[in-house]
Amino acid sequence: MARARGDRLRVLTCGSVDDGKSTLMGRLMHDLGAVPDDVAAAATGPDGTLDFASLVDGLMAEKAQGITIDVAHRYLSTPRRDFHLIDAPGHEQYTRNMVTGASQADVALVLIDAVRGMTAQTRRHALIAALTRVPTVVFVVTKMDAMAWDRGRFDELAEEARAFAAALDLAEVQVVPVSGLTGENVARSTGAGWVEGPPLIARLESAPAETASDAPFRMPVQWVRRDGLDRSYVGKVASGRVRQGDAVRVQPSGRLATVTEVLGAEGPTGDVEAGLTASLVLDRPVDVARGDLIVAADAPLEVADQFEVDLVWMGEEPMLPGRVYDLKIGARTVAAQITEIRRRVSVEDLAPLAAKTLELNEIGVCNLSLGAEIAFAPYAEERTLGGFILIDRTSLDTVGAGMIRFALRRAHNVHRQALTVDAAARAAAKGQKPTVLWFTGLSGAGKSTIADAVERRLHAMGRHTYLIDGDNLRHGLTRDLGFTDADRVENIRRAAEAARLMADAGLIVLVSLISPFASERRMARELMGEGRFVEVFVDVPLDLAEARDVKGLYRKAREGKLANFTGIDSPYERPEAPEIHVRADVETPDQAAERIVAALASTGRLTA
Repeated sequence: MARARGDRLRVLTCGSVDDGKSTLMGRLMHDLGAVPDDVAAAATGPDGTLDFASLVDGLMAEKAQGITIDVAHRYLSTPRRDFHLIDAPGHEQYTRNMVTGASQADVALVLIDAVRGMTAQTRRHALIAALTRVPTVVFVVTKMDAMAWDRGRFDELAEEARAFAAALDLAEVQVVPVSGLTGENVARSTGAGWVEGPPLIARLESAPAETASDAPFRMPVQWVRRDGLDRSYVGKVASGRVRQGDAVRVQPSGRLATVTEVLGAEGPTGDVEAGLTASLVLDRPVDVARGDLIVAADAPLEVADQFEVDLVWMGEEPMLPGRVYDLKIGARTVAAQITEIRRRVSVEDLAPLAAKTLELNEIGVCNLSLGAEIAFAPYAEERTLGGFILIDRTSLDTVGAGMIRFALRRAHNVHRQALTVDAAARAAAKGQKPTVLWFTGLSGAGKSTIADAVERRLHAMGRHTYLIDGDNLRHGLTRDLGFTDADRVENIRRAAEAARLMADAGLIVLVSLISPFASERRMARELMGEGRFVEVFVDVPLDLAEARDVKGLYRKAREGKLANFTGIDSPYERPEAPEIHVRADVETPDQAAERIVAALASTGRLTA
């Protein structure tokens, strides 16, 4: 694992809301002499009492709302140590900020309110500290003054904290009683004779900060700098150091080269170590792109596209297996799907629980599949090259943060087989261009009727076709799926994979599915490849679709007898730019079919 920071210690304060983080932070700042006189004066009440919590409420928006809305950063020093304090918010809706802070920390101070004890959020933050491999975790029992420094109460909480830490397999754990309000056992000792060990600040002064200068050289390429025909590759060194003359390897391609020049922030330099930005010039033309890794030639990273991962879900909408997200790891972005939730982790007792989805702030162990191979290190070895975020492709929100455990064995054992007869040869034999016509729209819009009419016309013309109908699919390939959002995503994924295989066979494939989510229609389009996918939006007002409801499904949904029905209690996301837009309330099925076939002919899809 990997960060060069000199002797500056990054300390994360976290825990449940109202456990006393602001008061403790204010006390630390005050006792270390880091509070300007004017700020101290503003935080002093009429009776001369200093409000320590107000010292860290620096953002007016936070004070106005009465909550902490982001991670706050403070820089403090003692004669022995420089500190970077990272204050994570305690509210559940800001768990993502806790993950961000923990991924950078050397020490996590997990606060426990001596009055309330360990809450679910306290446990969640301790679990995240363990998942993000914070080297040292200190459980800080706050507000001991409110408990009159009752040793029995502290021992009870310390035993509970240590038991939870043991279940998390945390190696370096301490439990420290403090009072942020009075300052006891923060910078100075307490009057309680039973308290063992030094005060909190003295413990932090002696805590180890990790360094990665002795690890193998690894640098994600953030951008390629061009100067005429010359190129240099710029990035922040994740681990090790790089020198002129070093042999390096570009991953995932595996190409070898030698470093001919190393430039740091001040220009040419002898070497650059972990934590600093380097610009490297290589001795030969090598295909290096943003997101690639340059590593020591004799210490290559593993390359894979399937992993088991720990995942913290941070999206307002649930995580759906099979949905395509963008995964960002280092400077690389690739398409990603959660293929399986192996288990959800109970925050209360860490018990493994079965789950089909992950909701906001839930934590799970999942299988992850990527659209391309990446070079990586397990998160336990290297945070930068083993940690990732998931981004919703529609909203562009960060919805998940994950830590790679290991590559799945099948990622190494399963390879694509080169075939003599390819898709182009099969299409040429049929005299047509492989195409997937994807019919989407509300139930009752007329998708299957129009698709059937199109296939009849194509068949009469001697074209080779196959129609995949959603209802028919559920009698076989997807009979095990229901109608939850997660099941709908998987239903569409299977239909898209089947359609892709048929298109590879040279067929014109017609797929009739409600397919209500834009992200899954986009997934299907990308799966087919360039030029093969034609989206046909069969558009009809909801009231007309209900009027055509020969199966009685809308009536059952209105009566509450049919859950997750599209258009009633499950959304339908209208296509924004379909290739073909059918107004099924204006056109007859035959008219729509004629127009669709004409569109295929006009774009050359009916001839090889």
